[in-house]
Amino acid sequence: MRTSTAPETVAELIARQWGDHRPGLMYEDTERRVLTRHRTAQESAARAALLVDLMPPEAAPHLGVLLDNTPEFPFWLGAAALAGAAVAGINPTRRGPELARDILHTDCRLLVTEPAHLPLLRGLDLPGVRLLVTGTEAYAALLAPYAAAKPGEATLGTPGPGSRLLLYFTSGSTGAPKAAICTQGRLAAAGSALARQFSVTPDDVHYVCMPLFHGNAVIADWLPALAGDASVALRRRFSASAFLDDVRAYGATYFTYVGRAVQYLLATGPRPDDREHTLRLGFGTEAGAVDAARFAERFGVRLVEGYGATEGGASVQRTPDTPPGALGRAGAGDDLAVIDPETGRTCPPALFDGDGRLLNGDEAIGELVNRGRSLFEGYWRNPGAEAARTRDGWYWTGDLFFRDAAGFLYFAGRTDDRLRVDSENLAAAVIENILARWPRAAAVAVYAVPDEVAGDQVMAALALNEGAEFAPDAFAEFLAAQPDLGTKMPPRYVRVVPSMPVTATNKVHRVALRRAVFLPQPPPDGTPGHPDPVWHRTPDGEYRPLDAPALTALLARYAAQNRTHLLHP
Repeated sequence: MRTSTAPETVAELIARQWGDHRPGLMYEDTERRVLTRHRTAQESAARAALLVDLMPPEAAPHLGVLLDNTPEFPFWLGAAALAGAAVAGINPTRRGPELARDILHTDCRLLVTEPAHLPLLRGLDLPGVRLLVTGTEAYAALLAPYAAAKPGEATLGTPGPGSRLLLYFTSGSTGAPKAAICTQGRLAAAGSALARQFSVTPDDVHYVCMPLFHGNAVIADWLPALAGDASVALRRRFSASAFLDDVRAYGATYFTYVGRAVQYLLATGPRPDDREHTLRLGFGTEAGAVDAARFAERFGVRLVEGYGATEGGASVQRTPDTPPGALGRAGAGDDLAVIDPETGRTCPPALFDGDGRLLNGDEAIGELVNRGRSLFEGYWRNPGAEAARTRDGWYWTGDLFFRDAAGFLYFAGRTDDRLRVDSENLAAAVIENILARWPRAAAVAVYAVPDEVAGDQVMAALALNEGAEFAPDAFAEFLAAQPDLGTKMPPRYVRVVPSMPVTATNKVHRVALRRAVFLPQPPPDGTPGHPDPVWHRTPDGEYRPLDAPALTALLARYAAQNRTHLLHP
C-alpha cells in the first residue's frame, strides 16, 4: 500500500511493494516471465538478509554488481536499499587492471556476478572481495535460508535519506572513472519527480534496455517505475533489432536512451507496423533534434530530451514553450549560468540569423555552471575531482551550453569537445546536429584534430545507412545548402566508418576517434580488411581521398611546423 506521505528513501519504495500482487518485473529467460511486485520485494529482502550476514563488520557496506540486465540486478539494488548498503555498478566492458581498479576503488567487499562474466575476473588480484555467482547451485543454496525474510528485518543500520545507495561511475573521456555518490533521499526524490513529470501510473511498463550499471537506467527508468507503481521490463542488453518486438511483447509504454541508441533504432529497416505498439514516451539525452523528429515521424513516439547527470549537480527541465533545439530552462532551485571558464564571466546571449544560424558562438558558448544550491554529493575517495567540480563555490558541469535571450539553454557538447578553428571556438554538438540531416548518414561524430600550423581542424566520422556509399560531391552540395553551417564548420576531414565506435553506454567513443586522427586505421579486431577511408576537403570545397601522396604531403607540413608529435597513430 502507498504511504500517506511521499517515500523519503528507496528502501520505502521497495518495502511498499510488499503484498502488492500486480505485475512488477518482466524479463526473458528461456521464456518470458512475470514476477509480482510482492515477489520482487521478497527477493530483495532475502538478499538484504544475506548481505547483512556476509558483510564484514569493519567494512564500508559496499557491494559491486557485475551483471547484465538480469532480474538479479534490481533484486540487489533493492537489497542494498533495504539493508542500508551501497551498490557500485561495475562496467563489463572494462578489462584487467582497470576492472580491478573499479572494484577495489569503491571498497567492495562483495561482488555479485554471473557465469558469463567470470572470464573477466580471471587472474585479477581482488584481496578481501567475496564473489557471489548468480545462477549457480551454490548461489541458490546460499540464499535458501533467507527465503522468508521481510523488508526491514535485516539492516546494517537504519536506512535514511542520507544513506549511500549508489557509487556509480561517470563516463568521463579521460582519466580513471569517478564514482559519484548517490544517497537514498536524492534518488527517491528524483524518481518521484520523474514519475510526476511523466504521469507514471500502475498501467505503465518501463522498458529498461540501457545498462543498469549506468545511472540513466536506474535513475530515469527503474526509480520512476518504483515511484509510480509501474512495472519494469528488462532487456539483458540493448538490441535495436529486438526493440519493437520487446515493446509489443511487454506492452511497454516508456523507455530511456543514451547517446546513439536512437540512431541505431532509426537505422533498422522500416516496417509497415512501426507505429503498432504501446509506447507513449522516450526520455534521454543526446538524440539530437533531427533524430528526435525522425523517430516521432516513423514510430509515432515523442522523445523528451533532458539534461542531468548521475552527480545531480545541475538539471535542465523542458517546458511546453521550449523552442526546437533547446533543452529547456534551469530546474527548480538551480541558478544556471553559461560561464567563460577562462575569464569567469557570464557569456552573452546567443544571437541567431533568420536561418537559425548561431552568429556569436565564439562568445556565447561556455561551460554550464550551477551557482545556486547543488545536489552534488561528491565522489568516493576522490577529493581532487570534487574540488574541480565545485570551484569557487559553484558546480561546474563540464558541459558546453549557450543560452538564448529568453533564457532557454542549448547543449553544445562536452568541454573537451570544443574546437578552435582559425581562432574561432566551435562546439562539436552544433556541427553534428547539422551533419545529421544528410540523408545518407546513420550516425555522426564531430571532433577536433590538430591543424598543421595552429589550433584545430574539424573532423567528422560518418556511419552510413545500409547500402549507402559516401558520395563526395553530394556531401559537398549538402553542406553548401545548409543555411546554419558557419564558414568554419565544414569538416576538413571525413572518416567513413562501418559503425560508430561507442562506449558501453552507447555514447560515441571520442577518445578512440581522436587517437586515430586522420591516419589510416586497420580494422579494430585485427581481421584482414581495408582501413577506414578518409577524405579531405580542398580549398575549393571538394572532398578527395586522403591517399598516400596527399597524406605524405600533409605530414610534411606538420613536420615543417614541428607539430607531428600531436598525431597519434
